[in-house]
Amino acid sequence: MTGRSAPVVLPLSLRAWLGPIAALAALVVVVLGALYAGDSEPGTADARIRAAVEGVGPQARYVALAMDFLGEPVGAAALVVGAVTGCLLFRRPRAAVLVVAGTGASVATTKLLKPLVGRAIHEGSLSYPSGHTAFLTAFALVVALLAAGRLGLGRTAGTSLVLAAALAAGAAMGWAQVALSAHYPTDTLGGWCTALAVVPATAWLVDRTADRLGGRMADAGRPEPR
Repeated sequence: MTGRSAPVVLPLSLRAWLGPIAALAALVVVVLGALYAGDSEPGTADARIRAAVEGVGPQARYVALAMDFLGEPVGAAALVVGAVTGCLLFRRPRAAVLVVAGTGASVATTKLLKPLVGRAIHEGSLSYPSGHTAFLTAFALVVALLAAGRLGLGRTAGTSLVLAAALAAGAAMGWAQVALSAHYPTDTLGGWCTALAVVPATAWLVDRTADRLGGRMADAGRPEPR
């Protein structure tokens, strides 16, 4: 099977809406980064949200720690390996590439932005944007994109599924990071928007690269004219 016949990872029906959403998310990341650059104190919104979220009971803290583990190297690797294995079992190598590239690019972007923004929490630990939130949001986005494509969902249903998955994952990890005092709320918003900006672009790039490679392989397999 060539790259051209392989199922795309960014369904055509979703591109028209996810493109502007990704651009808006990227703008939010930039604006928040500029607003909190070099800062080490919570903003007004941060302080209000932290007051409502921090100080959770023991049971809620266990849930927060479990969520946090999913963003740690071991937990994140387990999610990625499981998803990649599933993609390969269903013969979706392009989807497997997106699982790795989408989550990896999102986390790499947060690591690149942190020293550029320079926002700190807890004695100088760089905090903006949240890599944990970006990872889990990116993972949920990738899974939702693949599900939307496999189910053949239209523009409205597919976009709704993708955004709902991103919102659920981002909210869950964001709550955990704030509850554990690991990040300011705006850090988690920045991580969420980072994934929203990076994953659709990565999916488009994976499709474009796979199609080009598939086209070259098809051309190479054609017999030369005599």
